Amino acid sequence: MLEIRQANAADVNRMAEIEMLCFPATEAASPAAFQQRFAVFPECFVVLEHDGQVIGFINGCVCNDQRIMDRLYEDVQSHITDGDYQTVFGIAVLPEFQRRGYALMLLEHFIKMSRSRGRKGVILTCKDALIPLYEKGGFKLLGVSDSVHGGVKWNDMALLF
Repeated sequence: MLEIRQANAADVNRMAEIEMLCFPATEAASPAAFQQRFAVFPECFVVLEHDGQVIGFINGCVCNDQRIMDRLYEDVQSHITDGDYQTVFGIAVLPEFQRRGYALMLLEHFIKMSRSRGRKGVILTCKDALIPLYEKGGFKLLGVSDSVHGGVKWNDMALLF
């Protein structure tokens, strides 16, 4: 049985483990970063459970910029509780559960949650290969991101309400 729910403090280490399995080390947030972020914006963490086991998550802070800046990853105080845009720092699903539409389920939940909280939209960065996926979900490509996170090229995308 699948369940999408708000994350709680007991989920933080599990989310960090999944992050490390799904992202290159240069891009993955550390367990300490997860702890810091969760302490400041726990309402922006959602998990996916399969038969009671956390198998995926989505998270990100809230800001007033329409593009994600690297400072958002580095400084939890950049989170603006009543900001305009919900960011997506990461969506990750354990490898053995991938290619089943679970990441899109998490994203759709996050979008609905963001709408209900009065945000103006959801923003994210992604690599070239994921642009078509996010475009199918209604996101628009804004161009190449200024982000140098992980030392790779990112693209800014936004879904405005």
